[in-house]
Amino acid sequence: KMAADIFPRKKPANTNTTAVQQYHQQNLNNNNTIPAPNWQGLYPTIRERNAVMFNNDLMADVHFVVGPPGGTQRLPGHKYVLAVGSSVFHAMFYGELAEDKDEIRIPDVEPAAFLAMLKYIYCDEIDLAADTVLATLYAAKKYIVPHLARACVNFLETSLSAKNACVLLSQSCLFEEPDLTQRCWEVIDAQAELALKSEGFCDIDFQTLESILRRETLNAKEIVVFEAALNWAEVECQRQEVTATIENKRKVLGKALYLIRIPTMALDDFANGAAQSGILTLNETNDIFLWYTAAKKPELQFVSKPRKGLVPQRCHRFQSCAYRSNQWRYRGRCDSIQFAVDKRVFIAGFGLYGSSCGSAEYSAKIELKRQGVILGQNLSKYFSDGSSNTFPVWFEYPVQIEPDTFYTASVILDGNELSYFGQEGMTEVQCGKVTVQFQCSSDSTNGTGVQGGQIPELIFYA
Repeated sequence: KMAADIFPRKKPANTNTTAVQQYHQQNLNNNNTIPAPNWQGLYPTIRERNAVMFNNDLMADVHFVVGPPGGTQRLPGHKYVLAVGSSVFHAMFYGELAEDKDEIRIPDVEPAAFLAMLKYIYCDEIDLAADTVLATLYAAKKYIVPHLARACVNFLETSLSAKNACVLLSQSCLFEEPDLTQRCWEVIDAQAELALKSEGFCDIDFQTLESILRRETLNAKEIVVFEAALNWAEVECQRQEVTATIENKRKVLGKALYLIRIPTMALDDFANGAAQSGILTLNETNDIFLWYTAAKKPELQFVSKPRKGLVPQRCHRFQSCAYRSNQWRYRGRCDSIQFAVDKRVFIAGFGLYGSSCGSAEYSAKIELKRQGVILGQNLSKYFSDGSSNTFPVWFEYPVQIEPDTFYTASVILDGNELSYFGQEGMTEVQCGKVTVQFQCSSDSTNGTGVQGGQIPELIFYA
């Protein structure tokens, strides 16, 4: 599921909170009773009095049978309130072609989503949930309730991650939401391998599959793209109720198979993966092997040009670096710094200083945390040539970083104790269109801070 409900429920502005909440709960369950005499006196505003009518049979002049056959729910409505909240309802009840029906069937909207829309129309409250927000967006689009639709899109953007980006890409195209589409592509590009390995990738439609396989800026190894396409094909066979044989997988992939840039794979990946998958014909397998090895390369149906991927940006926070005979030393201590950005980015790794006493190899444990929770970590080695250059150390997958929140970057180094270190640190750095702020971290036990120390660079995609 996506993020939790991010739209807090508004509380009535009167002292009879218990009574108001009681009516709301009764109405939500469609288990309402006729209010006590002079119930209107409990509510000082017209909005609160209208809210009592939400999902309430009292004075209802229309009913909706909502949901697909076998899963319907009968919901009461009040034509005047609905017409004020939606131009579609206005045309339905008061337009030139209005039909005077007591019951209206709506088989293509989920009951929970219809209730969420009614709650907005009656109560002026946006109450969204992760498992119904897409259905609510559909209802808001169908009945032209633009403010609710915008709130649904904001909810989806906030809860967007590599796990659901491919599914939301498909939905954003269906709902014609270009801003959400762009955000989905940003996540898919930067965290492509996570997105392709997610369960949600197998739920996308064929058109979305093609658009992802065509993507020039997809930041993933081609063998990962290939394996994801095969996983999608297996699930698609199940959807079409056919056996997931090699022949049927190839059939459901169709021409999309040739969008996978198999000739750009590492030879080992091709030989141990794609070549033995059975999805390629013998002629295709033979031609691709010749493509790797022969001087005269055969013509291929597959795209043979590597994807461009994304170019990482580097935010350098020091104006100079230095070394001294008694600094910078490592004895299992932690170098750490806090940072915040003003736009969503994806941290791919850190640039680190190396040995000031000739070439050396370092073991680096890098971590990225938010409020003490580890978001990414990796243990790897890098080789320092003895220069004052920085050397990249990467996370396994890029980590999504939200704006206006401080994160903690940490590294524990093991290697040549004497290394270069940064000086004249800056509290704020402009890197392209992204502004990065730095502050000292209490996790730092080896002297690194804003003014000097290790972790001179953040490497990110934006």
